[in-house]
Amino acid sequence: MSKQIVWSPLSEKDFASILEYLSSEWDDIVVNKFIDLTDDLLNQIAINPELFPLIHKKKNIRKCVITKHNTLFYRESEKQIELLRVYDTRQNPKKLRFK
Repeated sequence: MSKQIVWSPLSEKDFASILEYLSSEWDDIVVNKFIDLTDDLLNQIAINPELFPLIHKKKNIRKCVITKHNTLFYRESEKQIELLRVYDTRQNPKKLRFK
């Protein structure tokens, strides 16, 4: 049984920024491919939340590489999957914070 995916405000902001960048620098095909790839990965995570590696044991944070430039960080609870960040890996790693 798959779990519900819940986007944090920060992950929504990250995702919107990435889509904005892709649409300004590339075309709709690239934007749609990124959205489709993200949707596919979220479906996999909803079905099997432990599919991707645990990177922070205490906070139960897992890391899913979407593309070489974008990584999804999420946490599983009993009832849902919380998306914490959709992080552009070209940024300064010190900017990566989880709430």
